[in-house]
Amino acid sequence: MTDKPLHPRTRAVHHGIRRSQYGEMAEALFMTQGFAYDSAEQAEARFIKSGPDEFIYARYGNPTSRMFEDRIANLEGAEDAFATASGMAAVNGALMSFAKPGDHIVSAKALFGSCLYVLDVLARFGVEISYVDGTDLEQWRAAIRPGTKAVFFESMSNPTLEIVDIAAVSELAHAVGALVIVDNVFTTPVYSRAIEQGADVVVYSATKHIDGSGRCLGGLICGSRHFVREVAEPYLKHTGGAISPFNAWMMLNGIGTMELRVHAQTATALKFATAIESDPKLGKVIYPGLASHPQYDLVQRQMGGAGGTMIAVDVGSKEAAFAAMNRMEIFQISNNLGDAKSIVTHPATTTHQRLSAEVQAGLGITPGLLRLSIGLEDADDLIGDFCHARG
Repeated sequence: MTDKPLHPRTRAVHHGIRRSQYGEMAEALFMTQGFAYDSAEQAEARFIKSGPDEFIYARYGNPTSRMFEDRIANLEGAEDAFATASGMAAVNGALMSFAKPGDHIVSAKALFGSCLYVLDVLARFGVEISYVDGTDLEQWRAAIRPGTKAVFFESMSNPTLEIVDIAAVSELAHAVGALVIVDNVFTTPVYSRAIEQGADVVVYSATKHIDGSGRCLGGLICGSRHFVREVAEPYLKHTGGAISPFNAWMMLNGIGTMELRVHAQTATALKFATAIESDPKLGKVIYPGLASHPQYDLVQRQMGGAGGTMIAVDVGSKEAAFAAMNRMEIFQISNNLGDAKSIVTHPATTTHQRLSAEVQAGLGITPGLLRLSIGLEDADDLIGDFCHARG
């Protein structure tokens, strides 16, 4: 066994466990904000430099949180990870921890609304932000320049499901010494090979597929040990962005079933998208697993052909979108995703509502666009629910 690499499904169950003296089978929940020291000298030494299993304060780290960090870093192929209070705490920490006035960051323009907000904050503090069409390598090539500090993008964009070529953009960024930061939420850790493909830092909202049941908030920053511990951690521990130990414990339990859930949800999403793609009442159906997707060939290379759990559908107008949502019985109206329950979202009036109509149009967020997060229900039941609802 020692010479054979373990399958990710096995590592998702066993990696990083820290057992107490009681030898518990389930991961232990260390629900404490502080830690006692054997002596004043030990306290002094720990504040100077803590070892891997030495803790000071829950805002700095916790045994339960550390198990969660170790496990996801191992699955992601990263040297280390830091668990945050939410996915946006991870995005904020990954960007704010290194940027300073005068720096230049190139970002894909198709981003979650809160990610765009964080970039707006950076711009207010003197960071120059250049936005590009993430699918257009020539725009990346033109925008990245000597002195560019970082590039940032969603590997699969929210909500229009555009796929960015991680390897190609990373090559352009690394040629000028820029850091590559990838938001991998829609791709999920199951289909991610972002580190292998050139990403330096990968962020997740663990609230989504990692938890998978809509129970609690959490996020992750994965990357080199230097970036995680020397760049991101000081910022996060001093600004209060660390995850709750209880939430980390919940996430640990979610990781064990993540691959099974995501594979099942992806299979249902493909069946669902295939069934509705030819519906003449729909303006368009966007799903990365369909041959009609503009980056279908890239999906085959970058995600192993898996289209993921998200679908975008244009039903024609805001009125038609609202009417369909209100008639749905299985799909729940919410702004979360990656849940065991299927969810429908109207991005133009919720997740991306702060953007002007012009910006929304430029991103492909039409008034009739619905974002569907496919859960664990039966595929035929979901297809029937959607077809009945859209009339």
